[in-house]
Amino acid sequence: MIETDRLLLRRWRDDDLPALTAMNADPEVMRYVGDGLPRTPEQSAAALAGYELAWETRGFGLFAIELRTAEPGPVGALAGWAGLAVPEFLPEVMPAVEIGWRLARPYWGHGFATEAAFEVLRFAFEYARVPRLVSICHEDNTASAKVMSKLGMTEERRTTVPAHGRPVLVTELPRGRYLRTRP
Repeated sequence: MIETDRLLLRRWRDDDLPALTAMNADPEVMRYVGDGLPRTPEQSAAALAGYELAWETRGFGLFAIELRTAEPGPVGALAGWAGLAVPEFLPEVMPAVEIGWRLARPYWGHGFATEAAFEVLRFAFEYARVPRLVSICHEDNTASAKVMSKLGMTEERRTTVPAHGRPVLVTELPRGRYLRTRP
């Protein structure tokens, strides 16, 4: 568990499923994710099980982001997730660990993605001792690209995802550069 002034990054609970399902069903939230289609409740349930399995098998995974403040509230609300995954969907960048995030729309524009991502970055390099992080976003996803830039990530390549042919930006940050420049 990781706490910031406004957020709690924690492991997943079964009662997170309704909020995760609602977020993943929102076409605007999902337009730059994977094939761009919303997810079904069954897909969200399978994803939640996979999040916990990743923690058990890899020792890292996606953190649920819970609000610690009432704005945009309520306290305890699941705002989304941020964490680490293995980007097997893009074989050309492997081996790699990816840092990523997803927020429900009511939580956009409050700096939560950046706040959570900085903590995940620190976790990746200082505790999980990952040698290099990548982050991957659809080339039109300017909001995520801005977060990547704030994290100190630099462009590694532009490519397309084999499964659906959507164009993506791949950024990277080696652990050594992080350790030399960390706040």
